[in-house]
Amino acid sequence: MDPASAFSFDMSYCGSPPTLDTLWGRWNFDPLLLTALIALAMGAAFTLRRAERHRQLAFCGAWLLAAVLFVSPICAASVALLWVRVTHHIVLTMVVAPLLALALPAAWARRIGMLPALVVSTMAMWLWHAPDLYASAFAHPAIYWAMQASLLGSFAWLWLGLLRKDGAMTAGTAALLSAMQMGFLGALLVFAPGPLYLPHQATTFAFGFTPLADQQLAGLIMWVPANLPLLALVLWRLADALKPRGASPG
Repeated sequence: MDPASAFSFDMSYCGSPPTLDTLWGRWNFDPLLLTALIALAMGAAFTLRRAERHRQLAFCGAWLLAAVLFVSPICAASVALLWVRVTHHIVLTMVVAPLLALALPAAWARRIGMLPALVVSTMAMWLWHAPDLYASAFAHPAIYWAMQASLLGSFAWLWLGLLRKDGAMTAGTAALLSAMQMGFLGALLVFAPGPLYLPHQATTFAFGFTPLADQQLAGLIMWVPANLPLLALVLWRLADALKPRGASPG
C-alpha cells in the first residue's frame, strides 16, 4: 500500500483533507475554539479598556486574523496543502505575533532578552517543520495546538523585542538573523529533490498540485514574502541606529 494513501487524518484537528468542491463548506465552528475566542475578546475588552488606542487596535487586528485563520476554510485547506499551512504559519508569526506584541504593555519589552527570544522562535520554526514532527500535528488536536501556540508565543516574544526594546542595532541584527533562518528553511523546501511531508503526498492532486510543486510553492512563500516584515524592520532599526544622536533641533 502507498504510505501516503495510508496516512490517517482521523484525529486531525481541521478534519479530513477537502477537495475543491467541498472546501468552501468547511468552516470550523468548534465550540471550544469559539468559546476561547469569545473569552479572549471579553478579557481584552476589560484589560485594554484604558489602554492607548494603538494597543486596542493592534489586539483587534490580531484577534480578527486569528479568527480567520482558525475558523474559515483555511483551516481545512491546510490539511490538504503544505503551502496553505505554511502561509497560515507565516500570517501567525509575521502578522498576528507583531500585532500582539504591539498590544502588550511597553514595559514588558524591557524584560525581553533578544538572544533567548531569537533562539526559541528559531527552534520552534525549525522543529515544527521537521517532517516527522510536522506530521505528528495531524495525529492529535493537542499536538496541533501545541504547534500553533509555540509558534505564536515564541514569535510574539521575539517581536516584542524587535519592535519595542531599546537598542536599535541589537533588534535589527536579531531581525536579520531571523529572516536568514526562515529564508534558509524556505530554500531547503524549494530545492529538496522530493516531497518531504507525508500528510500531503496524497492530498494535493485535488487542487492541481503535485506534492513536490506544493512543497516548492510553500518554500518560495517562506523564502520571499514571509521575510518582508522582518527585512522592513531591519531597515527601520538599522536606520534608527545610524541616525545621529544629540543633534540640537533646528
